[in-house]
Amino acid sequence: MKKSLLSMAALLLAGCAAIPPDAHIPVKRDIAKADLAADIHLAREGWPQARWWTAYGDEQLNALIEQALQGGPSLEVAAARIGSARSELSRSMADTGIDISGYANANRQRYSGTGLFPAPIGGAYFTTETLRLEARYNFDWWGKHRAQVAATVGALNVDRAAYAQAEQALAAAIAQSYFRLQGDFARQDNLAQLTAVQTALAQDRTRRIDSGLANADTGHAAQAELAQLRKQAAQLKTDIGVEREALRALLGADHTALADLKPVPTKAVAHTLPARLGIDLLARRPDLQAARWQLEASLGRIDAAKAAFYPDVNLTGSVGLDTIKLENLLQAASRTVYLGPTLTLPIFDSRRLDAQLDATRTARDERIAEYNQAVVEAVREVAQDALQVQGIEQQIAEQAAGSAATGAQLASVQKRFERGLADNAGVLNARLAVLRERDADLYLQQVQRLAEVALTNALGGGYHEQAPLATVLK
Repeated sequence: MKKSLLSMAALLLAGCAAIPPDAHIPVKRDIAKADLAADIHLAREGWPQARWWTAYGDEQLNALIEQALQGGPSLEVAAARIGSARSELSRSMADTGIDISGYANANRQRYSGTGLFPAPIGGAYFTTETLRLEARYNFDWWGKHRAQVAATVGALNVDRAAYAQAEQALAAAIAQSYFRLQGDFARQDNLAQLTAVQTALAQDRTRRIDSGLANADTGHAAQAELAQLRKQAAQLKTDIGVEREALRALLGADHTALADLKPVPTKAVAHTLPARLGIDLLARRPDLQAARWQLEASLGRIDAAKAAFYPDVNLTGSVGLDTIKLENLLQAASRTVYLGPTLTLPIFDSRRLDAQLDATRTARDERIAEYNQAVVEAVREVAQDALQVQGIEQQIAEQAAGSAATGAQLASVQKRFERGLADNAGVLNARLAVLRERDADLYLQQVQRLAEVALTNALGGGYHEQAPLATVLK
């Protein structure tokens, strides 16, 4: 017995193909060292919260995002990919463990009277009935199937992270589209006031020209300014229409979906930036989680490819009944038993196995490179978006000083007008200056909202690393 076991072990070892060495493994970037430059900071520290859009206190925005998250077109695609990945995992798991199946067959046949079998078999008809229960078991000594299941679990976790990324990107896209619309609504209203004041100024200059108090050039200049404002109004109207369609597409809704969308003032929120990124960035960014799981899945495929270099042992067995007379089918004499091990030795298959292993290693190298690039891009996005928010805050502070100055100038001109020390044209010009500063204010507010959403998106949009899926479906 001992000699037989030694012989079997020697046979297994002899049947193993040589695994080629892994010449070069790229270095995975250490995300714990990822950080921002010292001069990039905001007033408050922290990460975005889940459902971050509710901080703006806008029920219209909340309703739009919630509607999209219930089943936007982009999420349907991501959900379908999760379904495909779950099906693949179920198929991989079905290949492990014991496989039991039933078999039944009935066959009627006439044997040749001049053939191999003499009478009474030759020249007679016989009906063969078979009932059999078959079982197959793969021992998976080298972990090939376990590695394949681990790879498919990794692929499923990739799709789960991709779904979270799609949710995050959709919420950010809707918020930015909505804020562009609201910004354009506010600027459109301000532009209407500008046009009204400019029209009054043009009429005042016409009266002055008719009275001989001004030359025609001042009237032409006023009309040119008025035409420019009307041109801006036409462009804003177009921008609003285009943005409505973009928002409608994000929602996957029909042409009536945004009919009740109303202009509302946007609320400022206190945006945050973590003092350090490090490993938290990996946990907070679903795209980085997807890249990590892509790498994990590729490592599982390498383990499966390595296991293919070792002998594969399967055990097949069956018990059943077989007879040529139906009335004898259930008798003990009709029983059949079969037990047969199958040993596959990859002795002469090394070229194919080498190529397969090389392909999986190359795929791993690609996943490492993609992960490293994803980390670099994530840090870049956070840094650039934080700088945008930081810079816009400074611009808004300067703009506020300019707006205050023009407001003070208007108040002064109005007081002088009331005392008869200034004319109506002076008041109108001062109002135009205030409204132009107001337009600049509104534009910066719009840009600030867009930059805030971009930074929130870059910081993960309130996502936090999900618990990885276990290797057993529940």
